[in-house]
Amino acid sequence: MNQLEALRQFTTVVADTGDFRQLAQFQPQDATTNPSLVLKTVRQPGYAPLLQETVARFRGQPEDEVIDRLLVRLGCEILALIPGRVSTEVDARLSFDTEATCTRAERIVALYKAAGIAPQRVLIKIAATWEGIRAAERLERRGIHCNLTLLFSFCQAAACAQARARLISPFVGRIYDWHKAKAGAAWDEAAHAGAQDPGVQSVARIYQYFKRHGIATEVMGASFRNTGQILALAGCDLLTISPDLLARLAAREAAGDAMVSRALDPEIAHSFDLPLVQYDEPAFRFALNQDAMATEKLAEGIRAFVADAEKLQALMRAV
Repeated sequence: MNQLEALRQFTTVVADTGDFRQLAQFQPQDATTNPSLVLKTVRQPGYAPLLQETVARFRGQPEDEVIDRLLVRLGCEILALIPGRVSTEVDARLSFDTEATCTRAERIVALYKAAGIAPQRVLIKIAATWEGIRAAERLERRGIHCNLTLLFSFCQAAACAQARARLISPFVGRIYDWHKAKAGAAWDEAAHAGAQDPGVQSVARIYQYFKRHGIATEVMGASFRNTGQILALAGCDLLTISPDLLARLAAREAAGDAMVSRALDPEIAHSFDLPLVQYDEPAFRFALNQDAMATEKLAEGIRAFVADAEKLQALMRAV
């Protein structure tokens, strides 16, 4: 048994890619995409026809609609290869607009329905801003399930749970990046590996809190930098993993020092002293403001996704 097979005993494995031709070899349950992954995919020569066909078919329509149609086309290709769900992201430029986020999400789901895809197979990805969380709350009530992304702090996770979001994606690797950069030359890699990794610790706390209080929102660790981070979260509800890290897990035998064991256990989580918290808007904004890492990484993540969305638009205009 390799490490990927062993990991599947405890956790649902999700592929973090827009390159659907890579999916078959890893057999993930679900798949996630984001603006950066979509841009990376359609820039590849092998995917040029998908971009060209979509633009040609809907030329003259508003650019935002053509982009959504491209995202849905890519999502449909992915869903043809996996048994579960695909996450499709709302334009990051709407991260602070609840109404516009809901409208865009509803259009994406309608496009999937028109392509014969049931809403249960789609997760709408939304940045975990206060406005994004409120949009998810409304959408969930309408039967549209959401994946709250760019999540770096406990307060974001707790607010998503209050909103009854279907799933959250706390970012392990970007938390790790921030702490490593802040420590500079003083950073001790060995001392911050595995369960001591700050990104791993953040996800573990969220997982324990959710299980302690019977919260139904699924926790999906994301944004990994190495396989050690992944294995330290074995037992998390889901883990979304890039193809290169999936390949590394599949290439290593799960034996000896490379054995895979459950790191997160819902039964053990019930023993943790983690009081239930409730956030209104002022409390949420204050808690997020007090977390320098989360504040910086959330803003940085939105800016990066906006930049890639603009690059995708430019690419479409050039077709």
